[in-house]
Amino acid sequence: MMTREAVRHLRERRRERCRRADRRFGVRLLASAAVAAVAAVAFGLLLILVEGRWRPLLRVDTGAAERLHQVALRHPGWTDTLELLSDRVWDPVTLRAAVALLTLWLLRRGAWRLAAWAAVTAVGGGLTGLLVKTVVERARPALQDPVAHAPGYSFPSGHAMTATTSFAVFLLVLLPLIPRAWRIPCWCAAVLSVAGVGFTRVALGVHWFSDVLGGWLLGLAVVALTGWSFEAWRADAGRARSAVSEGLEPELTEAAPEPDPVPR
Repeated sequence: MMTREAVRHLRERRRERCRRADRRFGVRLLASAAVAAVAAVAFGLLLILVEGRWRPLLRVDTGAAERLHQVALRHPGWTDTLELLSDRVWDPVTLRAAVALLTLWLLRRGAWRLAAWAAVTAVGGGLTGLLVKTVVERARPALQDPVAHAPGYSFPSGHAMTATTSFAVFLLVLLPLIPRAWRIPCWCAAVLSVAGVGFTRVALGVHWFSDVLGGWLLGLAVVALTGWSFEAWRADAGRARSAVSEGLEPELTEAAPEPDPVPR
């Protein structure tokens, strides 16, 4: 039998753990909101500069496009590799198909809220980027002897935005299933892939650097906002708090529920 003093001590320890968890959760929610706000403000400022044709930004865009274009013309093999990465490996259709398969897998495991988050993040990001493109109507770079072509408007880069939202979905969903020793390499691979997508689009001459930067910022804002909403739902549902390094739903490591037996 536990004494009253021991029971009181145990309850106090539990309350202290809850308070610490609440503080960590509050910090995480505030951090998500801050990231979303910073990314949205930065994107808005960039949009104003693009629409106003700010000369320093134009110089950066033109200089990067011309230098990388000259490299592409001198090294056709390098250009073919960039086209393969941009149009096959990191193509928005490929990444969205991968997110769709991940969503179906989540539904099969019964994680329908996480599946909804993944689908809303991917679809919402794509529609947001398309809407901004239609409103801004920025022309793509017009270079002599172009090495690649792309349809539609230029700002923001759909490739860069899709890569940002897609790799964020992969990480935040699958982190609970990845051994801790492999999590930092996975983060590095995701960041390098997102950066690589932006580089290929500028190097191929189908986007300005500011288009890519706009895609990154807008994608980051979408992920931060949807992630913040998911964390708010977890709080309302009384779910345990977790760090970003644990993924959005650490319970994903639990076995999928067994189906009910079919009555005979």
